Amino acid sequence: MPWHTSGKFAFSPINVSSKKPYRGINTVCLWAAAQAKGYERGEWATYQQWQDKGAQVRKGEKATTVVFWKFANNAAETEDSDESPKSGSRLLFTRGYSVFNAAQVDGYAPKAEADMPMPERVERAEMFFQTIGANVQHGGNRAYYAPDSDYIQMPPFQVFVENVAYYSTLAHEHSHWTAQASRCDRQLGKRFGDNSYAAEELIAELGAAFTCAHLGLTTEPREDHAQYINSWLKVLKADKRAIFTAASKAQQATDFMIQRAGQNVCPAEVAA
Repeated sequence: MPWHTSGKFAFSPINVSSKKPYRGINTVCLWAAAQAKGYERGEWATYQQWQDKGAQVRKGEKATTVVFWKFANNAAETEDSDESPKSGSRLLFTRGYSVFNAAQVDGYAPKAEADMPMPERVERAEMFFQTIGANVQHGGNRAYYAPDSDYIQMPPFQVFVENVAYYSTLAHEHSHWTAQASRCDRQLGKRFGDNSYAAEELIAELGAAFTCAHLGLTTEPREDHAQYINSWLKVLKADKRAIFTAASKAQQATDFMIQRAGQNVCPAEVAA
């Protein structure tokens, strides 16, 4: 979705007030809403936040819901996070917010953004993956991660139709790479049982989308998407919370890679 460009968080939906990107499941929800409604910018805010900016949500506009999980040791102590909850003894609260896109308001003039030429984006992506330091081998016509030998296999760069397709695929396989115990320790068997393979593929694809968003690269459907769709749907239909878990673990994988590359991970927002 090349229209999702907001400052340095290219292709990621951001909160217009805090300037922080939404994360996890909220990224997925806002991407989907923007695609469905044709919004050209990735800036979102609550009704009050738009008013604070001197803008007015137009009458009749429909809001999009984002969700924040609130953790607390007691009812008086809370901490907001827009990722799905992890197990623990603390109290858990869920808070939903209604947000509107910049295309739904009047009186807001976004600042012009300097566009980064594609060669610079590709150079940035190349440096990003090199700095992560995974063992990446090239050759053949298959892309995969081999967990037993801990290496990523990629076809040669020149066989990809577009540069971005190479880095999107590389991001997918790097997301698989993060599953090792020494990295994100992603164990899905207990959570998803027989559907763990399909869940891991869904996490890797979301992780690739999040990573490409961080790098300012437009992601395109992979040729092997069709064979995974049925298995993804099976997981999502069997477990309504699966998408929350997948998005959270994909965000964790992306954060790990960003930190490994020596870049800053933007913390979750305190409020919508």
